[in-house]
Amino acid sequence: MWRTIDSSALRALRLRSFLFSSSSASSYSSSSSCSLASICCSSSFTTLTTIITHSHSHSFPPIPPTSRVSFSDSHHFGSPVLRCVSSLPTLDWNDAVSCSEVDAEGNDDGTVDQDTKPSIPVRAFFFSTSVDLKSLVEQNKPNFVPPSSRMTNYVVLKFGDMRDSGGSGSFLSGSNGCYMVVFQYGSIVLFNVPEHEVDGYLKIVKKHASGLLPEMRKDEYEVREKPALSTWMQGGLDYIMLQYLNIDGIRTIGSVLGQSIALDYYGRQVDGMVAEFTDINREMEATGKFKMQRKKLFQLVGKANSNLADVILKLGLFERSDIAWKDAKYAQIWEYLRDEFELTQRFASLDFKLKFVEHNIRFLQEILQNRKSDFLEWLIIALIGAEILLSLYDIVQRSAMKL
Repeated sequence: MWRTIDSSALRALRLRSFLFSSSSASSYSSSSSCSLASICCSSSFTTLTTIITHSHSHSFPPIPPTSRVSFSDSHHFGSPVLRCVSSLPTLDWNDAVSCSEVDAEGNDDGTVDQDTKPSIPVRAFFFSTSVDLKSLVEQNKPNFVPPSSRMTNYVVLKFGDMRDSGGSGSFLSGSNGCYMVVFQYGSIVLFNVPEHEVDGYLKIVKKHASGLLPEMRKDEYEVREKPALSTWMQGGLDYIMLQYLNIDGIRTIGSVLGQSIALDYYGRQVDGMVAEFTDINREMEATGKFKMQRKKLFQLVGKANSNLADVILKLGLFERSDIAWKDAKYAQIWEYLRDEFELTQRFASLDFKLKFVEHNIRFLQEILQNRKSDFLEWLIIALIGAEILLSLYDIVQRSAMKL
């Protein structure tokens, strides 16, 4: 009996397009409605709901999820009529959601990105003002990577197992290989080195470093490899995505990050000098006196000149990488990273602060020079006065002898 009722109800639901058709099919609609009315009269609303709910256990097609079943009093037929009312494409709580729909919401293009490899951490450090690259290479010859350009202010050391350190067929991400780029001016850039192994690699360089700083500077970046990338490179927030990362890419990225972390150190040094001169000017404004010693001023002059020389000469901030000159792909990386880390703008800010320091130094030197000139003038006046007194004493003594 239940199967018969279930079959009748589902056939009626499948014929929903004919319930409100043209008047030529009204007789068929009336008979269908009467049969449905008999079902509704003999069963309660709960029974009918149970019938529709259990219809999925039979071989009949399920009710489409975009339709809902409702009762309404039809004045045309004079009895309750079951009808299917089409609704907007909505998702009820009981509807199942497939995994493909969830993945489509998580990705903009509706596909799961499976080509992107694990990200490569890049860490830059600056803890000394000079590194002896020759002795560093001598003690780490098995790890030394021969240079591919004429640049001699840095070396590249490779650690771990790598199938091919320079080819485009191997990928650094997901491997246990890592690289260390060491610069003569004190910067160190580590590629694919875990956090807990960083200190061990830094100790290798500290043995050959001089001018150790009281505080180490640190910066972090990220490189992602994606072979299916439509372009050679793509930038992002604190990362750069490449089709692959080889030794030339490591050299290019390392050169920019090394300059950036060193420039940050020199910028802080200049900020300290600016703050010191600001305090001197405020003291002069309050007391009207200049109490700085000449030795201290000369030390500030030497510090400002050495910082400017280190930025221009040691860092090679305005020298284009040889690899970038040879290959446009690496020139694109070099230019993008320089813009990303704002090296040109930061050097312009550093230069402006150094000019401010230079202006203050020149002003204070003039004050010290005037102070020295005043001292010499007073000394000359004292000598002349002493000579006059001696002359008067000699005249008085001679006069006394004649008497």
